Amino acid sequence: MNSTAAPIRTLIVDDDYRVAKIHAAYVARTEGFDTVGLAHSAAEALAAVEALRPDLVLMDVYLPDGDGLGVVRKLMERDEHPDCVVITAARDVDTVRTAMQLGAVHYLVKPFGFNTLNDKLTAYRSMRLRMEALKDQADQSDVDALFGLLRGPATLPSVPVKGHSAPTLELIRDAVRSAPGPISAAEVAEQVGVSRATAQRYLSYLTQHGIVRLQLRYGVTGRPEHLYTAAGQ
Repeated sequence: MNSTAAPIRTLIVDDDYRVAKIHAAYVARTEGFDTVGLAHSAAEALAAVEALRPDLVLMDVYLPDGDGLGVVRKLMERDEHPDCVVITAARDVDTVRTAMQLGAVHYLVKPFGFNTLNDKLTAYRSMRLRMEALKDQADQSDVDALFGLLRGPATLPSVPVKGHSAPTLELIRDAVRSAPGPISAAEVAEQVGVSRATAQRYLSYLTQHGIVRLQLRYGVTGRPEHLYTAAGQ
């Protein structure tokens, strides 16, 4: 994996020339990414990876001379290989399972717009940056953060449970996200303008849905302090 200080070199593989160009345009609009080549068959994809050494491959499944997942399998057998995002119209669970087993970092179902691809690529780039910063060792919280970054920012449930105001939920989530570090319920309450008990109730809800993470800070005596960070940070 090359340094993420430079743009992430991306190869696009799709049998449809028009679609490949559209995806290349999406990549060009995404901060931190460059398209280094297009390929339209399995053979072209393997040759392009050999010649261009991309960091990331956007891999179609249905190719005129083979299966894109077969290409991914061959790439993963190499000592040094690019990461792969599977991009396909295939919706069957077997294809999804195979892509996951092969180590694809994302799976996008066609058709999709710029925002969808941008979100996935941005999450992938954040994961790379965080992984480089860790260097050689990672504890469990680091591992959780890496997988959280790869999933991208969590979204609020579309229908909050009874007793939770959607605007308040958003304010509390945003307070945690914008905090420079772990933040307590009391600090959230002061920032949002609600009681500590209300902030605690909403924070518990966000924790249950995987949108924020709870950390316990133990002092010399007494109960541990509850601190919150956004999932993936």
